[in-house]
Amino acid sequence: MSGLLKFITCGSVDDGKSTLIGHILYDSKLLYADQEKALELDSKVGSRGGAIDYSLLLDGLMAEREQGITIDVAYRYFTTEKRSFIVADTPGHEEYTRNMAVGASFADLAVILVDAKQGVLVQTRRHARICALMGIRYFVFAVNKMDLVDYSEERFKEIVAQIQELSEELHLASVKIIPVSATEGDNVTTHSDNMPWYTQEPLLAYLENIDVSEKKQEEGFYMPVQRVCRPDHTFRGFQGQIESGAVSVGDTIVTLPSNEHAKVKSILVGDKDAQTADAGRPVTIQLDKEVDVSRGCVLAKDTKLPVSKKFTATILWMDDEELTVGKDYLVKLGTRTIPGILKNIQYKIDVNTGEFIPVGRLRKNEIAVCDLVLQEEIVIDAFAKHKTLGELILIDRISNMTSACGVVENPTLDETKDLKCAFAHGNLKANGDIFEEYYYDLEAMNVFKVQPSDKTYTIGDVIPVKGETYQYPDSFDVVVLREQVAVSIRDQKVTAIIPLADFAYNDVPVINGRGFAVHVTSAADVDAFKKELSAEGREISENFFNKWVDFETYRRIVFKDEHWTE
Repeated sequence: MSGLLKFITCGSVDDGKSTLIGHILYDSKLLYADQEKALELDSKVGSRGGAIDYSLLLDGLMAEREQGITIDVAYRYFTTEKRSFIVADTPGHEEYTRNMAVGASFADLAVILVDAKQGVLVQTRRHARICALMGIRYFVFAVNKMDLVDYSEERFKEIVAQIQELSEELHLASVKIIPVSATEGDNVTTHSDNMPWYTQEPLLAYLENIDVSEKKQEEGFYMPVQRVCRPDHTFRGFQGQIESGAVSVGDTIVTLPSNEHAKVKSILVGDKDAQTADAGRPVTIQLDKEVDVSRGCVLAKDTKLPVSKKFTATILWMDDEELTVGKDYLVKLGTRTIPGILKNIQYKIDVNTGEFIPVGRLRKNEIAVCDLVLQEEIVIDAFAKHKTLGELILIDRISNMTSACGVVENPTLDETKDLKCAFAHGNLKANGDIFEEYYYDLEAMNVFKVQPSDKTYTIGDVIPVKGETYQYPDSFDVVVLREQVAVSIRDQKVTAIIPLADFAYNDVPVINGRGFAVHVTSAADVDAFKKELSAEGREISENFFNKWVDFETYRRIVFKDEHWTE
């Protein structure tokens, strides 16, 4: 028998998700006699003229039966001769997207239903994107209701083309497309006589045989600490589940974020001593010396894990209230829950087109890439590298409700990373963001920035000196403080890119890398500016900026109403 398969069914409203799973249970003789009898009796008062309504097996709430839609996530466990399954039947309506995201978080595979009459819809794209965001790598697209399009092979091929386009956009790892009729049972558990042109296996056979155990191997050993166990003064053990790799007695491990080294003195699996333990096993690890470790810390070996308080994440916003930049949340990441602030929304992702859209706020069920800052440094990594250290939720500190879920994209939020607009020449690179637009969102009451260009400028390039929220002179010098680079602009063209140490006053206006005027009008001013900048060190103070730069000279803030990005 193959291993346990945890999968999720999702799709648009009334695509037949509950009916599909119900049909699998019924056809596979996986119901008790009283369940089968109750289903047949309930179906007689339903909407199918007395024919069996398979969705009633999963739509357990009265409100679901009254509306004919799935609201809550229904989990079902069943076993065939070849495999055991846990299936999460999730809502299709956009209002319940967060319910669907919860179901996706536990699954190895997603069965996404597509109505043969309607094809790929916005909700189809939304659900596929959320499943991919939650780390699901295996997808089955069940093209349902083939009976309503006369089992047309031509129509099936049209939808296959739509699904393949979506798959390429989302970089889905494994995709299977099967034409089915959940109501009539075509290609659900057995081959359909109505679609002789489809010669591959039916849905259940595919689910019974697919191997989802082939997971990307994470680097090294690591175990987030869930609990420090100290029953008496002679024993101090660190408890948690090994997420990757293996550990043995005698191994040297590093404790993070304290970065101390110690040897493994003993390993307990339950109450039994063990010489070694591997991924997926809950253990208690005792070290040979005292170390600074508490809940939320990580024990690691043969891998380098980042320690950071600033990071970038892709999140699904699930709160009824809009996301507010600057608001603080509890961030649950790994085994640690820590206060954090959402500092910036880089852009939201249009679920239909995949387009990146600059916004100042986020509404319920929207997906965006955001920057967050935590109260203190913790062990964190990109979701693609170490899954457990890269998945997170945001919890509202007042209501204690889950406001968002997401994954870490960049664990360090490097302040000197390449921006979309930059100056570069040879080994010199200046992350000048002087082309950002500054907008004030009237509804969110917040200033946010938009990066309108992805061009990197070098010597000889013509730059845009006028935007919606900025206007620079045709000739000026740029001093980029972070990378210590100076850029000369003459007649709107880049003429030189040099180290800031070599910069001298050239009798033209001076602007910093953000487009703010710098108060220098002579060589003596430049010398004083550079001397004070050198004394500031890596973190430049607000006093320095208040003394030397001015926002309003070349910049302004434009007001935008709530409809400007629609």
